[in-house]
Amino acid sequence: MRVALFVTCVNDAVYPATGIATVRLLERLGVQVDFPAAQTCCGQPQFNTGYRRETEPLVRRTARAFEGYEYVVTPSGSCAAMVREQYPKLGETALPTRTYELTQFLVDVLGVTDVGAYFPHTVTYHPSCHGLRTLRLGERPRRLLEAVKGLQLRELPGAEECCGFGGTFAVKNPAVSAAMGRDKVRNARSTGADVLCGADNSCLMHIDGILRRQDAPQRALHIDGILRRQDAPQRALHIADILASTEEEPLL
Repeated sequence: MRVALFVTCVNDAVYPATGIATVRLLERLGVQVDFPAAQTCCGQPQFNTGYRRETEPLVRRTARAFEGYEYVVTPSGSCAAMVREQYPKLGETALPTRTYELTQFLVDVLGVTDVGAYFPHTVTYHPSCHGLRTLRLGERPRRLLEAVKGLQLRELPGAEECCGFGGTFAVKNPAVSAAMGRDKVRNARSTGADVLCGADNSCLMHIDGILRRQDAPQRALHIDGILRRQDAPQRALHIADILASTEEEPLL
C-alpha cells in the first residue's frame, strides 16, 4: 500500500519529529510513504478567522498536491477535520474522502490496534476537540494505547473539555485560553501520569507550554511518539530520556 503524508504546518515548522515518527510507524506496518513536496498550508487558520476567499487558493493547491493518492494520512486531527469537514463547503469533494487522521487510518484502513509498540510508562490521553467532535475518533486512540506493551493508561478527568488552544481563539482570547489550559493541566497532573498524549500537536503545544511554566515533571507527547517505539524491555529508558530523544529525532 502506498500513501501520501500530509505533515501539516505545525509539524513541519515546530515538530518535525512527529512526521518522522509517523513515517517510521507506517513503514514498519508495511506501508510505503510518499511526501508530496508541493503541500503547504491547508488553509485552516484563514478559514477559522473568516477569510474564506483567501482560503480557496490553498484548498485548490492542497488538492493538486495530493492528486493520485488513494490515501492521504496526517498526524493532525485539526487539519484532517479541516479537509474532511470544510473542504466540501469550499468546492473540493475528492480529497476529503481520501484523507485520514493517523489513528483513523491505522484502525479503519489497516485494521490494526496492536502496532507492536513498547512504552513502559504511565500515560493519560487528551482527546482534542477536532478529534472528539468533528472526526469522532472515539475509542480508536485509546485502543491503540491499550495495546502498547508496558503502558499503563490512566483516565484524564474532564477529558472532553477543551484545552483552550482553539487555533486563533488562543490569539484572540489569550486570558481565557490560558485559564482553560491551566484547568486541563491541573486535571492531567492529578493523574500522576508521566506523559499526557494526544493526536494533535496544536493542543499539545499549548498544554506542554503550561506544564513547562509550572516546572511540572509531566510532558506532552504526540501519540505516534509512543506507537513507533519498539524498545526491548531490558533497554527501557527513563521518561526524560525518551522525551529528549523524541524532540531531537535524527532525520536518518
